[in-house]
Amino acid sequence: MQKNKPFGFLFLMMLFFANLAYGQVKDTVLNKNIDSLSARPIGQQKNIASKKTDTLKPKYINPGKIAGHKAMIKSFLIPGWGQLYNNQILVRDYKAKGEQNGHFWQKTYTLGKVGIIYTGFTLLTLSYIDNTNSYRTFLKEAQYRTANPGKTENPDLVRYTTGGITNAKDIFKRNRQVVIFSMAAVYLANVADAYVAARLHYFNIDDNLAFKVTPTLINSTNGMYGFNAVPALKLSLTL
Repeated sequence: MQKNKPFGFLFLMMLFFANLAYGQVKDTVLNKNIDSLSARPIGQQKNIASKKTDTLKPKYINPGKIAGHKAMIKSFLIPGWGQLYNNQILVRDYKAKGEQNGHFWQKTYTLGKVGIIYTGFTLLTLSYIDNTNSYRTFLKEAQYRTANPGKTENPDLVRYTTGGITNAKDIFKRNRQVVIFSMAAVYLANVADAYVAARLHYFNIDDNLAFKVTPTLINSTNGMYGFNAVPALKLSLTL
């Protein structure tokens, strides 16, 4: 019996350490996330918390940028469509404020711009057709006189010399090219007007915008040392 006491004591000690190790492993598994978070630096913990809060914040959407892109695309597809789109936005705001007069004048202004755009296209188209017909007439006459020296095919062009026929042909050809560039300019101006008008509609020009002019002094010395005070005016903008 005396010999078995050391073995019994040793067995109890083994059970004690086994239970202690099992409890340590269990605590490690349960507190894994907490330990991993606490093991990180404080700055990294703050970044993780800020990321979670940032995901909850709504993303800022610029309404002027969206409206400008829509108006630009519409004007690219059909000239004047972007202006009509901007008019819808303005009329909606006027109705929200209960301003009927603003609705009328805004609609008149928009229709006037659309009318100017299509009037420009119409006049340029007529000019292109006229210059093209004249160019073809003088080109045909120049070719006929080159093939038949001293003769004239078109009786209306008898008063023109051969050199005059050639110069007139070149002028009408150049005019036709100018008309094409002018039509492209009107088209791009229509797109730019629609885009800028849409962006300016959401630009902050409320009553809180003010400026202040105050007297001040500036240094007019170009050197490193010295100060030569010169009176000036200081302009400050307040939003």
